[in-house]
Amino acid sequence: MDRVGASYDRAMDTMKSRLKANPVPIQLPMGSEDKFQGIIDLIEGQAYTYTTPTTIGNDSGFDHPEIGPVPDNYADEYEQYRQTMIEKIVETDENLMIRYLEGEEIEASDLKSALREATIQQQVVPVLCGTALRGKGIQPLLDAILEYLPSPLDVPPVEGTDPKTEEIELRYPDEEQPLSALAFKVMTDPFVGRVVFIRVYSGKVKAGQSVTNVSKGKRERMGRLLHMHANHREELEDVSAGNICAAVGLKDTFTGDSICTEEQPLILEPPQFPQPVISVAIEPATRADQDKLSDALKKLSDKDPTFLVNFNEETGQTVMSGMGELHLEILVDRMGREFNVDAHLATPKYPTEKLYSAYTCRRQVRGAEWGTANSDMLAGDKTSRTGRRNHF
Repeated sequence: MDRVGASYDRAMDTMKSRLKANPVPIQLPMGSEDKFQGIIDLIEGQAYTYTTPTTIGNDSGFDHPEIGPVPDNYADEYEQYRQTMIEKIVETDENLMIRYLEGEEIEASDLKSALREATIQQQVVPVLCGTALRGKGIQPLLDAILEYLPSPLDVPPVEGTDPKTEEIELRYPDEEQPLSALAFKVMTDPFVGRVVFIRVYSGKVKAGQSVTNVSKGKRERMGRLLHMHANHREELEDVSAGNICAAVGLKDTFTGDSICTEEQPLILEPPQFPQPVISVAIEPATRADQDKLSDALKKLSDKDPTFLVNFNEETGQTVMSGMGELHLEILVDRMGREFNVDAHLATPKYPTEKLYSAYTCRRQVRGAEWGTANSDMLAGDKTSRTGRRNHF
């Protein structure tokens, strides 16, 4: 709201016209641009005024607002927006609608409950306001995420395939269910080494527990379990259904792999990633960078499923593929910053073969004999095998 030209009403109109959404304002901004002072909670009827700045890194922010009644100069606007909000919320709940039409005052707890249910059913979109750089409205936003967005208990059970019977099986977000988890990210931490981020869909996993990577058919051991908070790590003894964690010690687990117990295996559907759209060659600046380059490429490809690396034996080039030129340039920059590798991009070479389109064979057997063969090279169909050759 502190940007030049910021408009709360225009933002909601854009949500309707472009996103075809049904926005429900649950906050009202007090001012805009450089006069943005705070927000008004339309459900609780409280004003959050940010006047005392605190330090956020090198910038000044506003973490602790002053909470008080709605200012008199915003009273009329508050009543108008609150009425609009109540009407939109009661439209999603028949019981609330009857109470509202009978003139009954709808309590804040009932409004929150109905708004949460409508949000989970994707009937409405709660709209809040603030400014990220200065921290105004961020804490109410985090509270709204907890209050209105679905928890793991609100979503349907996860589906998976039993590798033994090939049948579809459901796993519910319950600690008493068999363990089923999915690896969704791999990274290298400078302090703990290789870290695999997993989400536990059912059951519970403990630190030091032996598990099975069903996707790879290998046994793994959960070493340490961590909660990652930026540069802070919190040791965990166990992680239950609905939570995510970082696991140390999984050597053969990559993004999209399913983790469960050996007795009750289940393969979860892995995330689908787009195929790379651009390929370039990468070359080390010096011979000393060659070994470091190979190690850096392997670690980066482990972290990023959309980044592929292969070595072309015919041209002797290392070719990397990604989602665009900027994607690859950022990866090269990371090689220098994280792995101290000096490398540059180059145009990939493509191997060619000498092909004959016409040839005459002459033989001398009691007289002159000869034969002539002509061929036309045509594009193969989608079912033809790579590398197939025609012989004449």
